[in-house]
Amino acid sequence: MIDKSGLPFEENIKETRRVVEYAHDHGVVVEAELGTLAGVEDEVKVSAEDSSYTHPEEVEEFVTRTGCDSLAIAIGTSHGAYKFTPEQCTRNADGILVPPPLRFDVLEEVSKRLPGFPIVLHGASSVPQEFVKIINQYGGKMPDAVGIPEEQLRKAATMAVCKINIDSDLRLAFTAMIRKHFVEHPDHFDPRQYLTDARAALRDMVRHKIVDVLGCNGKA
Repeated sequence: MIDKSGLPFEENIKETRRVVEYAHDHGVVVEAELGTLAGVEDEVKVSAEDSSYTHPEEVEEFVTRTGCDSLAIAIGTSHGAYKFTPEQCTRNADGILVPPPLRFDVLEEVSKRLPGFPIVLHGASSVPQEFVKIINQYGGKMPDAVGIPEEQLRKAATMAVCKINIDSDLRLAFTAMIRKHFVEHPDHFDPRQYLTDARAALRDMVRHKIVDVLGCNGKA
């Protein structure tokens, strides 16, 4: 993966192409990125104002000139567990934030311009509210954490998207189970004790995303 999406278009192409040439010489495929996602990833923070949707009219030139093997695009996903501000969302009957919908029109146009080409969604964690609730119940503080509804990810998976990145979901599941375990078993100090439930939650999350969201039926 090479992400130079924060650079101007020509510089993104130049830097991505340099990585692709080196990687392909060593038998490695490359995922590139076009369009800038908001949120926080690896200490890099991009504000909503500085994010930008992928421009479909640029994707053919980008893929052709870089030679990348898959392309991550920006259609409204965002890094982290706080993907959207309350002002960007509405609230449902339970008071839970409902984020703005993904730009499926952009995804559809990209698919038309790159038929059969693997498309990736970064920042696609759903931020499961059951784990947010557990974290908050057992000493955490994560108000208004919200992610991408899974029904939207399922729709994207029926189109050109073949990979979704869900790091925040994995962190939430892992952390929730550890917090719960320590409160219920304050005498435990052995990682083999408190990591058991956390690892199980992690496995269940990955299985669910592969089968129920991407629809791979366990064959990924």
